[in-house]
Amino acid sequence: MNEDVSDGWAASAAAWITEQGEDGDYGRRFVLDAPMRARIEGRGFRDALDVGCGEGRFCRIMQRAGIRTTGLDPTGALLARARELDPHGDYRLGRAETMEVETPFDLVVSYLSLIDMPDLGAAIAKMVAALRPAGTLLIANLTSFNTAGPPDGWTRDHEGVSRFSIDHYMDERPTWLDWRGIRIQNWHRPLSTYMTLLLDHGLQLRLFVEPEPDGGDPDRNARYRRVPFFHIMEWQKPA
Repeated sequence: MNEDVSDGWAASAAAWITEQGEDGDYGRRFVLDAPMRARIEGRGFRDALDVGCGEGRFCRIMQRAGIRTTGLDPTGALLARARELDPHGDYRLGRAETMEVETPFDLVVSYLSLIDMPDLGAAIAKMVAALRPAGTLLIANLTSFNTAGPPDGWTRDHEGVSRFSIDHYMDERPTWLDWRGIRIQNWHRPLSTYMTLLLDHGLQLRLFVEPEPDGGDPDRNARYRRVPFFHIMEWQKPA
C-alpha cells in the first residue's frame, strides 16, 4: 500500500529502483555518499531515523557503521524493495508530516527528501520532535538555486553555449521532473525558508558544505561544478 499522495512516487517506484540499483545514482555515489558517511561514522550514534528512506540504501549504509536504523517512507513499493534487500530491517509506511515516534533517536536523517514534502514546516517539526536532546539532524538537500531552474534549467544561448537559467527564486512552488521513466514532484523553496524553519526550532547549525564530486565521469563532474545540485547541513538539538 501507499500513503494517499499524488506526487508521482508510486507510479515511478519501479523506474526509481532500477535507476538507483544497490549503489545509488551519480549524485549519491560520487557527490553525497562520502561526506554523508563521514558525518555518521565513529561518532557514537546508536539509533537513527531515516525520513524518506526510499529503497533503504542509506539505512544499510548506516547499519554498516554500527547504527540501528528505522526507515520511514510513504511509497509501499520502495519499502518492499528495502525489506527485500534488508529482511531484518525496520521499515515503516508513513509521511514525515504526520509521523509519530514512540522513542526518540540520536540521529535523524533526511537524505534528499525535504524537497518531496509539501508541508515542510510540519515535517521539520516532527523530525525535531523525533530527536533526543543533543541529537543530530543530518540533511542532504537540493540547492535552492538548482530547484529554481525548471522548467528551463540548462539551455543554449544564441552562441550555442550552455547556460543554466534561474527564475522566480523567491516563489515557493511544486515542479514536476521527468527522467528515465521517473516523473515526480519536487518543491522549490528559497534557502531562507529552510534555514528559518530550522532556526525557529532552536537548532544549532554545526555544518554547512557544498560537496564536490569525487570520482565519476570527468565531463559530468565539470558540469556539476558549474551548477552544483547539493548541499549538506548538520543541526544539533539543544541538550
